[in-house]
Amino acid sequence: MKVGITELAARAGVSEATVSRVINRRQGVAKKTRDAVERAMSELGYERSTPGQLVAVVTERVSNPFFADVAERIESALAPHGLKMVLCPAFPGGVQEREFVSSLVDRGIAAVVFLSASNTVEGADLETYELLRDRRVPYLGINGEFADGHPAPVFSTDDTLAAELAVDHLYRLGHRRIGMASGPAGNHPADRRVEGFLAAMERRGLTDAADWVFRQSYTVEGGQAAAATLLKQGATAIVAASDFMALGAIRGLRRHGLSVPEDVSVVGYDGTIITEFTDPPLTTVRQPADRLALEVGRSVLALVAGRPVPTGELLFDPELVIRSTTAAPPA
Repeated sequence: MKVGITELAARAGVSEATVSRVINRRQGVAKKTRDAVERAMSELGYERSTPGQLVAVVTERVSNPFFADVAERIESALAPHGLKMVLCPAFPGGVQEREFVSSLVDRGIAAVVFLSASNTVEGADLETYELLRDRRVPYLGINGEFADGHPAPVFSTDDTLAAELAVDHLYRLGHRRIGMASGPAGNHPADRRVEGFLAAMERRGLTDAADWVFRQSYTVEGGQAAAATLLKQGATAIVAASDFMALGAIRGLRRHGLSVPEDVSVVGYDGTIITEFTDPPLTTVRQPADRLALEVGRSVLALVAGRPVPTGELLFDPELVIRSTTAAPPA
């Protein structure tokens, strides 16, 4: 027998209207009542239908091709199953992020994907996650574990391996004065890339690596500022924490009259398609956007249907793409 709202209402001892509100995750239902309906759904084997439901993808850097690419791939994975993606550009962990989520939850949202959003920020506001848990809205993260310690699926590029790949490539070319232009402190991916950089340098006997790390914003301007500082220290190579920072470093080096890679080598991170067409084409560590998005899509579909998904962080290997911004150091 197919289970419907009538059977759920009878099992939970509530009205059909209340069951409908719980199924669609709308406000105005007491926690005790919501728990009773959710329990009835589980006992009777009821699964929420998915057609027409929204999945919010919360991210800050919509202008960054990597995040746009991942969001587009997630949408492609969800669309055949009746789920529609809505993109929510918001400052990570800020009021706007919470307001986006709160507004969409009231409209019966199916799930939330935090794409390098508050899940990457140290000390982020936990109210958004608490709201989602109270309303039984599943959520997951990309490139950053949640600060509240609540078990949720997280899919990340292995930042430690990314730093190892970049340092190993430059070291094999003969570089020893390798600097790093990383993102701000308190950003989980940036912190892990710095840790990976320091470990990779130490494994090669370069014990003063901490002096070669410069933290800035994930922007062209941030990369340019980092390059100026590292240049004063005599760096012959720069590992950047994003492709935008790498392009900023190249611009900064050129403004100092230097050539890339003849004078200084530069390695980026993200590996979006635009890096093939820069001048010169950028050597970069590519994040596996296709595999990340595919796994996120599968997990969202399972969570929306009420099926279990492994919690904790799943790491994906990045790939070093060697192009024209790296070479042996000047003699």
